[in-house]
Amino acid sequence: MKIDKIEVQHVKMPLVSHFETSFGKLLEKDFLIIKIFSGEHIGYGESVALPDPTYSEETTGTVSYMLDAFLIPLLLKEEINHPDDVTKRFAPIRRNNMAKAALEGAVWDLYSKKKGISLSKALGGVSSSIAVGVSIGIEETTDKLLSKVDRFLSEGYKKIKVKIKPGYDLEPLTKIRETFGYDIPLMADANSAYTLADIERLKEMDPLKLMMIEQPLAYDDIIDHSILQSELATPICLDESIHSVEDARKAIELGSCRIINIKIGRVGGLTEAKKIHDLCEKHSIPVWCGGMLEGGIGRAHNIAITTLPSFTIAGDTSASNRYWKEDIIFPEVTLSRPGEIDVPTGDGIGFKLNKEVINKYLLTTKVYESKTV
Repeated sequence: MKIDKIEVQHVKMPLVSHFETSFGKLLEKDFLIIKIFSGEHIGYGESVALPDPTYSEETTGTVSYMLDAFLIPLLLKEEINHPDDVTKRFAPIRRNNMAKAALEGAVWDLYSKKKGISLSKALGGVSSSIAVGVSIGIEETTDKLLSKVDRFLSEGYKKIKVKIKPGYDLEPLTKIRETFGYDIPLMADANSAYTLADIERLKEMDPLKLMMIEQPLAYDDIIDHSILQSELATPICLDESIHSVEDARKAIELGSCRIINIKIGRVGGLTEAKKIHDLCEKHSIPVWCGGMLEGGIGRAHNIAITTLPSFTIAGDTSASNRYWKEDIIFPEVTLSRPGEIDVPTGDGIGFKLNKEVINKYLLTTKVYESKTV
């Protein structure tokens, strides 16, 4: 694939409502849209990094710098034959996975379009629709939380994820169970808010019969999670701790978790996400696709990866209107039926860009011509 030029657009969009986790509150999100031009085709990618280094060390600013100073020059150095080549080319650069994934995702989309197939088919996907859940942030009152749970259940979402932190955990989760029963698929996401000193508190969640507790301990830990998992009946799901297939292998061997959340940006791209999926499939570890408040391009990539066979748990890829008044793609992502999204069958990601929306929220545009890099 000969790349003619790369365009990076920086946009900032307001969320429908604030989204709060244990590490802060978001009212808007800025992110980068990547466009890779090759002949008559354009591949689209999206940076999923947050504005602040709270979820990980990466931010929109660091991604922009890494693309400009290192990754785009490396990508344009010579032609590539397959998207897997991007991972190999970026290997000398340590971490910066979200920056790598933004470019690599655009290459995967470009590759699929040149092949005349959908991105899901290019990845080896087998599903024509995916089951989806919804993530609910920390709410100001229990009544507001219960109202949101009620609404999302009525819309058919097949997993309810609730953000928790010390002081906001047992009470809201118990209220949900008391109100809606034990049959609804409920999980908690701690975003690294606890330590082993909280082990007794976390054990009190076992009677709630949660699907899982996601990343209760430190963002870079797999050792203490193995200790905690041995004490809990509730499965632990690892998120922030897993940045590569090697991380996943070690966590599985240590017994640090029973479920793994795969986020394309966190692990450095679709190629590495596939490797983690394949490893988990081998060890009968179920996986699901997490969310990073993506715009439509990132959401489309999540849909595609979720079509792989071991994504057996509903992911966080909810409809566009869950987070945005207007999305950067058309048609927007919608529920095809309660709790399900149909997988696009068109070439590449299967969506077009909504230039009007992008221009409305556009901050900057930078173009990299192949011959000048």
